[in-house]
Amino acid sequence: MIILYHFLWSFLLVFLVPAAFLSGRKRLKERLALNLPKRPPKKDNIWVHALSVGEVLSAVPLVAQLRAVFPDKDIVFSVATRSGVELANEKLGSQVACIITLPLDAWWCVRRVTNYVRPSVFILVETDLWPGLLAFLEQKGVKSLLVNGRISPRTLNAYLKAPALVRRMFSPLKYCLMQTHLDRDRLVRLGMDGKKVITTGNIKFDREMATRDSERKAAWLEMLGLNKQMPIWLAGSTHAGEEAVILKVFQDLKKDYPLLRLIIAPRDVGRSQEISRFISSQDVAVALRTRVSEQSSPYDVLVLDTVGELGQLYGIGSVAFVGGSLVPIGGHNLLEPADSGIPVIFGPHTHNFELMSELILKAGGALRVQNGTGLFDAMKDLLSDSELRNRMGEKAKSFVSENRGALKRVMTYVVQNMKSG
Repeated sequence: MIILYHFLWSFLLVFLVPAAFLSGRKRLKERLALNLPKRPPKKDNIWVHALSVGEVLSAVPLVAQLRAVFPDKDIVFSVATRSGVELANEKLGSQVACIITLPLDAWWCVRRVTNYVRPSVFILVETDLWPGLLAFLEQKGVKSLLVNGRISPRTLNAYLKAPALVRRMFSPLKYCLMQTHLDRDRLVRLGMDGKKVITTGNIKFDREMATRDSERKAAWLEMLGLNKQMPIWLAGSTHAGEEAVILKVFQDLKKDYPLLRLIIAPRDVGRSQEISRFISSQDVAVALRTRVSEQSSPYDVLVLDTVGELGQLYGIGSVAFVGGSLVPIGGHNLLEPADSGIPVIFGPHTHNFELMSELILKAGGALRVQNGTGLFDAMKDLLSDSELRNRMGEKAKSFVSENRGALKRVMTYVVQNMKSG
């Protein structure tokens, strides 16, 4: 099977390599490992890989801990997406030896990037398994660990169609350190050795979130042309199909709460202008984050067209809605708004964060709604009752604090494999 896999990639390389040189496209050259940094990292370093923005944010506390425990080791950080690379440069640029784009899983690209990095251990954060890379690292004697692993119901259903192939894909991993017992059980169900599949918890709980101090809040409000009398509703990580529902709820709420302001942060910032045009077509005053300083008139809705600011903006919010949950995407990370000490609302689709969503509901820090009507009712209850809002916000923050500690458990396995590797 792996021979056929390599053959297919070899066939594609015949076309991709000439295309990279003829087109001059930087992105394609990066994906083919043709544009690696000129200065290579020190040998026997720690290679950390994150798929995109969410995984990069998960890796931030991990990288800080790796630097503290292994100060003499270089850390190489790889990311698969453009937005992930951009955020990695912002959050980790000064903490790692280099940041690279993970190349395609073609044998030639994998060999080239691995020989460039020369790691002693490879740490994969959450997802983005590539069989070619993992197999080659195993061949080179490099220990690979999956950290913060999770298996969604959708992924499990896909894996169950070819369990033998999935076991082969996971087999080069020395340990699979999973977020929850549910994730662990799903991987074991696929036939993985239970001794190497271990529940360590979610390292996202250990990330230092933006502090909610009055000075920082005042600075953000001034920068965005808002004031502390305005209740602010943060709708984060939204997807197509959700913004229209959110805007309708917002318009209805404005009748009773005229000072209410809405900040929408789409999961894909490339949709920001499209969303802004849609809001404007509904006769609602709207501004883009990057142009807010040019705004001569007040706005009701701000659309975030930047990467990496949402976590800080939760600190000025009164209530948060976390997207990807009113549509069947599976939801997104609830921890940033929860740790900011504000109530969290989400829809019925949270299968990407099953246990987390259930636990925060049980802790009293969140509300689940089924549709736009439910969202309106939940928002009205929270906006009309400051005591309820504050109480839920405190419970949300406590939920995050009480679940910290996964990073310490993860580091036990990293240290063990650094010593044995």
